[in-house]
Amino acid sequence: MSVVRCNLLAESPALVGRTNRAQQSYWYCTPAGLAEAAASGELPPRSSRTTGQRAAAKTGLREQGLALADTVLAFQHAGAAEYTDWRVEVAHPTPAGTLVPDDVVLLDDGTSAFVEIDRTMSYAKLLAKLERYDAYRSALPSGRGNAARTPCSHWQETYSGPHLERAFPPVLFVFAPAPRRAAPDTREAAFHERARSLSNVGYRIAVATTTLARLTQHDATGPVWRIAGRGASEDRHGIGRLPKAR
Repeated sequence: MSVVRCNLLAESPALVGRTNRAQQSYWYCTPAGLAEAAASGELPPRSSRTTGQRAAAKTGLREQGLALADTVLAFQHAGAAEYTDWRVEVAHPTPAGTLVPDDVVLLDDGTSAFVEIDRTMSYAKLLAKLERYDAYRSALPSGRGNAARTPCSHWQETYSGPHLERAFPPVLFVFAPAPRRAAPDTREAAFHERARSLSNVGYRIAVATTTLARLTQHDATGPVWRIAGRGASEDRHGIGRLPKAR
């Protein structure tokens, strides 16, 4: 899948959405982004017909992409992660179905976090995605290991922090506004009510939430993240104070 990255340093993202055509994935670009894509040689000759405001308007992915760009900038402004330390849509097969995070970020302390931008997904689908995260965490190691090194799961090999830290990366949900949907604060509160029924949340996987407005106002290191799970309070924490999965 071809990916042309946002120009986040200038805070004017060229990349603001995606549309699918002919089993390929193209990112909707602004004129600057399209020029960058054409210069890269990554787009087929006729791909310009699949990019533009019409495609973005039909899919709603323009707003999704802009919400993701705002999230990346909030982390960069806070010094929590550089814009270059984000991986877009890495797919992981799991027994519960394929897991495709919206993004994966490498934080400044060397640990990783999965990031989900929610605008229109139903609560049932959000909880099902958490189940896929848990299935990914629980997947058996595929390597054989050796006398000096025991086999590691894929997430341990790919996302372990310094000194092969064994805690599964936290899953961070950012609730963004969307037409004909409840306000982000309302959706965040409803998500927490439902997440309490999942025994894996707060135990096998650490989950925290915020809204896009709160995140952009206070940055990622500010008191914006609310911990999900049974027994969790409504207190909010900075990114550096999130609990580790047990």
